[in-house]
Amino acid sequence: MMKKKRTVWMNLLLIFALVAGLVFPASNVNAAGKQKKETKKVLVVYFSATGTTKSAAKKVKKATGGKLYQIKAAKPYTSADLSYDNDNCRANVEQQDGTVRPKVKGKVKNIRKYDVIFLGYPIWWGKEPMIIRTFLESYNLKGKKIVPFCTSGGSGISGSMKGVKAAAKGAKVVKGKDLTDVSYKSVAKWTKKKVK
Repeated sequence: MMKKKRTVWMNLLLIFALVAGLVFPASNVNAAGKQKKETKKVLVVYFSATGTTKSAAKKVKKATGGKLYQIKAAKPYTSADLSYDNDNCRANVEQQDGTVRPKVKGKVKNIRKYDVIFLGYPIWWGKEPMIIRTFLESYNLKGKKIVPFCTSGGSGISGSMKGVKAAAKGAKVVKGKDLTDVSYKSVAKWTKKKVK
C-alpha cells in the first residue's frame, strides 16, 4: 500500500513538473536572454571638407548600422582655406597653432546613449583638423569607446592619435585606421572587431 501511494505521489509530482514547464517557459527564455550580449549603440561622426571622408563614413555607417552625424564648421572651409601651397591659408594657420578651436555648427542630441563612437576626419598637415578637437572637447565622453578613422594623401592616421586622445577626456581611444580607398568588405571586417 505504501509503495502504491509513493508511486502515485511520484507520478503526480512528475506531471506537475511537466505542466509547470509548459505553462512557464518564459522563465527559461529570460534566463537564456540574459546570457546574450547587449547590442552596443554606435554613432559614426565625421568631418569632411571635400567629400572624401564622407564616403568612408558612409561605409562605416553601413557596416555598423550606427547613426551618422556630420561635424559642420560654423564658418565652412573654402578651397582657398585648404590651399596646401599657401602658408597663410586658414587650415594651415589653425594646424600650426594647435590651440585654435574652430566653432562647430549644431550638436549631437543625446550623445550619452551611444557606447561606441567612430570618428572620421581628413589628415591635414599630418594631424586631425582642429575642429575635431573642438567637437571632442564639447562633450562628456567618459566611458565611451572612440574609434578614429581617416582619409589621407599619404600621412596616415598615426600623427593624429595623440591629439584625439588628449581631447577625448575620459574616453577609451583605440587604435584608428586609414580608410582611404578601402573596400566596404574590409571596412566591415575592421568595424566588427571594434564594436566588441
